[in-house]
Amino acid sequence: MSIDQFVHLHVHTQYSLLDGTIRIRDLIAKAKEFGMPAVAMTDHGNMFGTIDFYQTAMKEGIKPIIGCELYVAPSTRFDKTGGGISDISRHLLVLAKDEQGYANLMKLSSLGYLEGFYYRPRIDKDILQKYHEGLIGLSACLHGEIADLILKNQMNNAMQSAEIYRNIFGDGNFYLEIMENGLPEQKKANEGLLEISRQLSIPLVATNDCHYLNREDAESHEVLLCIQTGKTLDDKDRMRFSTDAFYFRSPGEMKQLFNYCPEAIDNTIDIANECNLSFQFGQFYLPKFEIRSDETLEDRLESVAIQGLAERMPLIIKEQGKDVQEIYEKRLAEELKIIKSMGFAGYFLIVSDFVAYAKKKNIPVGPGRGSAAGSLVAFALTITDIDPIRYDLFFERFLNPDRISMPDIDIDFCPEGRNEIIRYVTEKYGEDKVSQIITFGKMQARAVIRDVGRALNIPYGEVDAIAKLVPNILNISLADAMNMEPRLQEVSKRDEKIRRLLTLSRSLEGLNRHASVHAAGVVISDVPLVERVPLYKSPKDDVTTQFSMNDLSTAGLTKFDFLGLKTLTVIKNALEFINNGRDVPLDLKSLPLNDEGTYKLLSKGETDGVFQLESEGMKDILVRMKPDCIEDLIALIALYRPGPMKMVPEFIDRKQGKTPIVYEVQQLAKILKETYGVILYQEQVMQIASVIGQYSMSEADTLRKVMSKKDTAKMEKERPKFLEGAKKNGIPEQKAAKIWEQMETFAEYGFNKSHSTAYAMITYQTAYLKAHYPVEFMAALLTSEKDNRDKIIKYIHVCKEMGIPILPPDINESLRDFSVAGDTIRFGLAAIKNVGVGAIEAMISARQEGGPFFSLEDFCNRADLRKINKRVLESLIKCGAFDSTGQTRRQLLSDFETIIERSQKRLRDKASRQTSFFDDLEDQGGVEQDTSRKSARSDIAEWDPKELLAYEKEFLGFYITGHPLEGFASKISMVTSGDSLSILEKADKESVAIAGIVAGIREVFTKKKEIMAYVSLEDLKGATDVIFFPEIYKKVRDILHGEAPVFVKGVLDVAEENVKVLAEEASLLSETEYNPFSSVHFSIDARKKGSENLIDALHRLGETYKGKYDAYLHILNSSCETLVYLGDQAKFTISPELKREADRILGEGVMTFM
Repeated sequence: MSIDQFVHLHVHTQYSLLDGTIRIRDLIAKAKEFGMPAVAMTDHGNMFGTIDFYQTAMKEGIKPIIGCELYVAPSTRFDKTGGGISDISRHLLVLAKDEQGYANLMKLSSLGYLEGFYYRPRIDKDILQKYHEGLIGLSACLHGEIADLILKNQMNNAMQSAEIYRNIFGDGNFYLEIMENGLPEQKKANEGLLEISRQLSIPLVATNDCHYLNREDAESHEVLLCIQTGKTLDDKDRMRFSTDAFYFRSPGEMKQLFNYCPEAIDNTIDIANECNLSFQFGQFYLPKFEIRSDETLEDRLESVAIQGLAERMPLIIKEQGKDVQEIYEKRLAEELKIIKSMGFAGYFLIVSDFVAYAKKKNIPVGPGRGSAAGSLVAFALTITDIDPIRYDLFFERFLNPDRISMPDIDIDFCPEGRNEIIRYVTEKYGEDKVSQIITFGKMQARAVIRDVGRALNIPYGEVDAIAKLVPNILNISLADAMNMEPRLQEVSKRDEKIRRLLTLSRSLEGLNRHASVHAAGVVISDVPLVERVPLYKSPKDDVTTQFSMNDLSTAGLTKFDFLGLKTLTVIKNALEFINNGRDVPLDLKSLPLNDEGTYKLLSKGETDGVFQLESEGMKDILVRMKPDCIEDLIALIALYRPGPMKMVPEFIDRKQGKTPIVYEVQQLAKILKETYGVILYQEQVMQIASVIGQYSMSEADTLRKVMSKKDTAKMEKERPKFLEGAKKNGIPEQKAAKIWEQMETFAEYGFNKSHSTAYAMITYQTAYLKAHYPVEFMAALLTSEKDNRDKIIKYIHVCKEMGIPILPPDINESLRDFSVAGDTIRFGLAAIKNVGVGAIEAMISARQEGGPFFSLEDFCNRADLRKINKRVLESLIKCGAFDSTGQTRRQLLSDFETIIERSQKRLRDKASRQTSFFDDLEDQGGVEQDTSRKSARSDIAEWDPKELLAYEKEFLGFYITGHPLEGFASKISMVTSGDSLSILEKADKESVAIAGIVAGIREVFTKKKEIMAYVSLEDLKGATDVIFFPEIYKKVRDILHGEAPVFVKGVLDVAEENVKVLAEEASLLSETEYNPFSSVHFSIDARKKGSENLIDALHRLGETYKGKYDAYLHILNSSCETLVYLGDQAKFTISPELKREADRILGEGVMTFM
């Protein structure tokens, strides 16, 4: 190597979270530009980026040096007392020379999190001594122990410290790190380090502690530090680096800076030559699955798969006939052959085992998820419940023998049982071999603008307005946003402050912001995990891997997705309600898939609570599509995504016979018949390649992947092969070329049919339950959402629309959660404020022992009053839980303290054996209940309905027996333009008018010391956050603090996570004019196919609702809006009936009154 060369050994990438701004791809590109033979990655305390860094460097021909800047505790890593962040640890740079060093580095980094974490992941010198083999140590920056002692003028201690580290790492493996960063303290530290080097013969090494790539990135880094610490650039006491020298300097710059110590430059090359770590990717480390000594994993898999298919075969034959058995057995043998050849028998057995455990423990498991539903082996093992042959699903879509990679079977579990499955695999394979998986939250387009805006101290309103100009497209980049949204370009040119905001945002966009636990991922190892991957502990004490999901797969570890799907809980609870309350139990596996009632419900769009079909958009498509078979549902789930959505009108027209279905060649008919000639699924692309182009199914899957990624170069190579195959099938080249073009077009949007089929089955099950067991289904749905107030309000409203009464809690009827009582749903006792688990158990236990309670006194005599205090009783009375005893709530409240005292005295007397003969008889059932005690004062009138509702709301959080808005239903439908649900579908800055009850007010002071308010406005479907700025709040404060329903006009503030209304005016709903309108307006988007159907619907509405008001049609397209007056012969009435009918036929919001 040339003496001019230099290697950076101290580099912080973006994996030094909110401290490093260097992207790994940019780092390697810069190192290559500088002609560096190697480069190190040394992030703070972690090894998060190891796999990404290694692969990227190797791809570019640069040697990757894996390292870490560790934190060393001053005494022991177990001492977690006193001191600030700067006092509880010192920095130490460590580089891995070889596999042994890498293994030790993983252990050190892991122990820093698992044992030593205190503000930072810390090790100590004891474990450093234990795990030093194969490591090179560098003394680190000014926060290193040696430099810190020099700065404190403790040279003798600094000398001792240097000797200790040299002894730990061994001669030639410890270096003193000198830097030239322009800091005065660094100059002093360097002088001391040079002196120690001279006296102790410890070699020096030059580094630059790189935190950003280029000098001009220094400001971006300062902003990043502000985001980390919650400060602004204006804060004088913020954390800062003071100079702009912490960048990735060129070898020439470094050589010039250290011309006084050339050996420090040379040593970087020596160290790089010492570091020769090599990873062997392509191996798979499956956990050990226990089998008998006389069998192999392959034998076991074949045995259980054949047995499993045999158990399923009677039902298959019943549905499809005897002729299919040979087809299934042949497919099973082919799949088993592939699985065995790829060495994945153990994987299937492991998944099968924990799925079987779940089912044994009555933990609901989903029918399938993702491409695994295409495997007959998975079906035979009951990993999935989707028959892949029945639904034309292909094994090669799941496991392609031409492209060897670890299988990926994701499993949906009932969330209540998910942790039990994780506990099971942890116990089975060993706690040290099982872990959850890390994931990294990134600074995405809108979020990074907000982060940077805060750091620059730009007012929230200005930053929010800019962030909202970024189109709401998943994973959109700021560069794409600038191209798509001209207003971003305009404001950037016009306003220097915004230009700086956007420039800095783009420089930080995409960086990792924080680490968290992956929602579903679990990794299971063959050996203790720390021998394969470093470990991390989250702030909530969850242990995860330091490598993300994809990096774990690259490293050969076996990961599984254990997903929690709440709908499975709903189905489980609904079945329990049905099977406990009805004579004939229901078996979901035997549901007919052609049930007329189910499809009738779907075709009406009555799908609140139905899996995947709750959105207004889905309801609209259902009403238009009128699905009548399971294949329609499979297609619908595949269609309802951003790309394929534009195919919906064409799909519906073909289904309904409005557009003829034409196949280019007859062979396509069988493949595309169920989707009415539209290529919708990835599996259809594979079938076409196989049937038309004579591809094998594994080749077809490879083609499918190439097409979906729009890999033009590879597609051009495949095209002649496809055309040649078609030619052999006797298909003219012109037609074959057209088929190829159609495949290219649709493959980009093609959806995984395996996944769509599995989820359509859950959709159908929930729709069937709602259609045939509506009370049980809604009770189960309410139970699943018991902790989500807005969802409870919504589903209570849905129940009322369905004609299902919701009853308040009752001491004689209620269980802990929602329950079914005939054709009604009863609120659970757990919903009552102040009533805890102990009190609930005491009530239910007393009821089970002695039967229903006759009165409050009977309740107090029998229930355990040690667990049920006065507060609990007051809550029970006020929410109506004692109504079934025949006493009024007001009357009970006036008597309950006296009754409690009497009951407690009786208990005390009984405890001291002072009970009377009659008390003993009563305890034994020898004396009838004294009905005169039901009411001590029956002359007290009940509270008025308004008070009753107020107490219900106070103690349950909901209105049940009534609602303050019910008397205003007609007016609300006239004067409002939305409710708490429908506004979620509207656009930012759109004007809205809503009505509701004020459920909560939070007043805050502005910077000008004025009062503004955040108000929760509740209607029949949920709650809306409304912001009242000082000027308007001052005017309407009294109205908002009253109890009457309120009418609010404002504009929407649509953020990423919520929707708020910025109030412009407010008034009492009772004082709002019933019909302030003078015209009727219809809006039609001409760009949407099917808009001509709306014209027909308009005509029908006009015939039914003739009146005196002018009507206008707004025709919208991409560039303008055309207003058409419908004429004197097309005047409408203005009424709630018209609005309801227009919303039903045209879609909510298409018609408005003005």
